[in-house]
Amino acid sequence: MAPSFLAMKAGAASGASEAAQALLESDLRELGLAARKLANHAIVLGFGRHFLKWLAFIAAVYLLVLDRTNWKTNMLTGLLVPYIFFTLPGVLFSLVRGEVGAWIAFVVVILRLFFPRHFPDWLELPGSLILLTVVAPSLFAEHFRNDLVGVFICLAIGCYLLQEHIRVSGGFREAFRKANGVSNTIGIVLLFVYPVWVLVLWLL
Repeated sequence: MAPSFLAMKAGAASGASEAAQALLESDLRELGLAARKLANHAIVLGFGRHFLKWLAFIAAVYLLVLDRTNWKTNMLTGLLVPYIFFTLPGVLFSLVRGEVGAWIAFVVVILRLFFPRHFPDWLELPGSLILLTVVAPSLFAEHFRNDLVGVFICLAIGCYLLQEHIRVSGGFREAFRKANGVSNTIGIVLLFVYPVWVLVLWLL
């Protein structure tokens, strides 16, 4: 009777061990699946943030070009310069912040000081952007650019430009009816995509 009891006890212990091992393997599989899903979501969200940052940057440059050509208004479009500064993609920011940007800024200053008559008006805001990027303190260049402070500044600039554009156009409907109203309005609306997306991710 003793041997059979020992065999039953050993069998029960073996069954419990196999059940525990199966449960552990199941937990590990679920953990791996959750990790893969989390990684996929992180990649998607990261890609979305970088893509929208590029989109906002392109929209700001587009509006800056319009302002220098056929979108002459009394709006403070110089605010596009700090907006581009805060949304400038990392690769371009590093390039302008480095030796290349320093040389460009040097040439711009020389032209502005000693050859003001040969300094074109359309180069004023792009030159200001390069100077701002080169001389900006690390607090702005390294911290605020990648922080909610920069996001709120971009959002405030977008709100100001949108309400000024609507006011100058004579109302919300007129902003979409005038000759260049649609393209201008769409360009300004695109300024919101990056800061709003970052705020949504932060709130979630």
